[in-house]
This record gives sequence, structure tokens and C-alpha cells, in this order.
Amino acid sequence: MSSSPLHSAALPANLSEGYLACVAGEPSGDMLAASVLAGMKGVSSIAHLPTRGVGGPRMIAEGFDAEWPMETLAVRGYVEAIKQLPSILSLRRSLIKELLEDRPRAFLGIDAPDFNLGVEKRLKAAGIPTIHFISPSIWAWRGGRIKGIQESVDRMLCIFPFEPEIYHKVGMSATYVGHPLASQIPMVPDTAAAKLKLGVGSDKALIAIMPGSRQSEVAMIAPGFLKAMVLMHQQYGSDMEFVLPIATPALKPAIDALLQPILAQHTQLTIHLLDGQASLALEACDVVLIASGTATLEAALWKKPMVISYQVPALTAWIMRKQAYLPYVGLPNILAGKFIVPELLQEQGRPEALAQAIVKLLDQSSEVSLLKERFTEMHHTLNLPTGQLVAEVIAEVVEGSHV
Repeated sequence: MSSSPLHSAALPANLSEGYLACVAGEPSGDMLAASVLAGMKGVSSIAHLPTRGVGGPRMIAEGFDAEWPMETLAVRGYVEAIKQLPSILSLRRSLIKELLEDRPRAFLGIDAPDFNLGVEKRLKAAGIPTIHFISPSIWAWRGGRIKGIQESVDRMLCIFPFEPEIYHKVGMSATYVGHPLASQIPMVPDTAAAKLKLGVGSDKALIAIMPGSRQSEVAMIAPGFLKAMVLMHQQYGSDMEFVLPIATPALKPAIDALLQPILAQHTQLTIHLLDGQASLALEACDVVLIASGTATLEAALWKKPMVISYQVPALTAWIMRKQAYLPYVGLPNILAGKFIVPELLQEQGRPEALAQAIVKLLDQSSEVSLLKERFTEMHHTLNLPTGQLVAEVIAEVVEGSHV
């Protein structure tokens, strides 16, 4: 399918009847869905279409009716998901039952493929149009999943330019809509101004520490990241400061518990704790130590050199290694098609190795300049009016449901 804009003025006015069902299962999905809900307000035929389902605070701020909280779905990894499985399956049964009884004009699944594809398969079989925003990573994992996706999804919306062709080859409708982060982040960050907001001197090296947005991630990753922070502080002393954005209030107790003994022992260590505000941390920092995930793309769009790391339980890691065929997991490397930033995963991500890799980036000014050029090229490629384009596809699908 073409990604050319639709002319919403030509659509019937009565498309505002009914509602759009939507499911977003984690903070990144909440952000993506919020941009879509905002975009819908600019398409006349669906500007007043009610939206409800599973969502978070950013969606609610756009007028979304969150009948179920998204926290139930915000788990990562095979082992971790097993613990939440009863709650997840209960939510999915309840959701499907309600949507089949009170049929929406269409269903929009935001990422969370393990949950949403199952919902979409049932709804599509019942004749309810299904749209999935953000392609599952079939380009990073074994491609056998595409048959199941085809049975579940009427329209796939892709945030990376190489993805639609994968679906076109099997006869699926897919549209590249860009990535909403690319339009939200300035092409040239003002690092000096961001440092000033944090009270960090321009002569200080500022390292962002970003160990993830889920409880399971923080439990596995934060201890090693914070040990690496201590090692860097021991080397640089007062010439280096740190900033740690705490993704959600629920993570604050765990972070505080890890930091208290560190700060008690290293009284000269300066760390700026932020409630959320990951964008401020990324704009202000010189280098970021970051958990693999969506945040790595955000760091690239802020043009920041980074070291990517990740820790999962041994069984989860074994399963992931069996399934993966790309040699990298970080989004900047996936988009580049090669390693442009270091990845230190599992046993490679020892605190000593993490600290050494960060310090190396601070000393490589010419390499960092080239890296920032690559990030700028990525930014231009991804910078489309994503929320508007997704909203236009929703309008097209909803219009088709009246035919």
C-alpha cells in the first residue's frame, strides 16, 4: 500500500459513530499511541471517534478511556512473562469478550505483539478490521512468524523504511509511517542548555545511566550499571557527573535502595536523579550507558554516543540466542546494518567492561563526530508526520468497514 496522505475531507461524516479499540502495553507504546490519538484529532472523519481499551497516562491525556491498566502487559523476556501469564491471559479473555460483544469500528494494536496478535487474530476472524502499529521484529528473529501475523493483521504500520517490503512479498498491506520520536526530537540538540537546567557545568563530563523502564530490567541491569558508574567516578572524580532518569514512580524504591550504599561510601559522587525526563537526560549527557530497547533509538536521535548492554536470566538468554539471526540487538546498529555502537550483553557486560567502553567514547572525538553524522542521517529518514499518517490509515480502514 502507498503511504501517500489520504484526503479525509472526502470521507463520510458518519464515521464518527462507534469507537476505536486500542491496546498499548508499556510506556513506549503509550507514547506511540498518544501521538496517534493526537493525529486523529486532525482527521475530520475520526476526530471525535471515541477510543478505549488498554493504555497509559499519555493516552489518557489525549482523551483515551483506559478500561484496563497497561502495567499488566509491561513485562519483558520469556521467564518474566510466565509469572504474569495468568493475569495477561485473563485480561486478554476479558478484552476479546467485550470487543466481540460491543464491536469497534476497528482495532489498533500498538506493539506488544505477543498479546496483540492473539487479540487481532480473533477479531479479524470475526470481521473486525485490525491494524497493527509497529511491526514485530521479524527481520531480527526467524521469519516464520509472518504467517501468524498475516492471519491476524489487515494493515501493518511500519516505523522503519525497510519493513513494508517484507510484508508486500507475502501479499500483506503495509505502510511506512516513520517514527514519532523523530519529529519530537530536535535535529541539533542543545547540550549546553540542557546541562544548565541540571546545574551541570559545561566543563564536566556527564554520563547518562539508563537501566530500563521495567521492574525486571532494573533488577537485572541496574546493579551492574551503577557499579560501572562507581568505577568511572573513581577514575575521573569531580570531573564527571551522572544523570539517571527514573522511568516510572514505581521504579524509584528499587533505584533508591541500590543507590543508598553507593552514595554513603562515595560521598563525592554526583548523580542527578530525574523523575522521568529521559529526554532532558539524553540531551544533556555526553555519553549514555543504556539498556537495549526503544531508548537506544531515542539516544541516537539525540545524537549521543552510547554503550548498549542487557542482562536477562540465563534461560531467557539461551532462548533468544537460539532464535536470533542478526548479530546485533541495538536499534542504531539494526538501522545501520552494522555495529556502529558497542553492545556488551550478558557476561560481556561486566561493570569493568562497561566503564572502559564509556571512557573510550569520551576519548574518541573524531569517531564520535562520524557517529553523530550517521545518527543525523537516520533522523532525517525517520522524520515523517507519523501520528497523522497512522490516523489517515485508521480513517481509511474505518471507511472501508462501512462498505
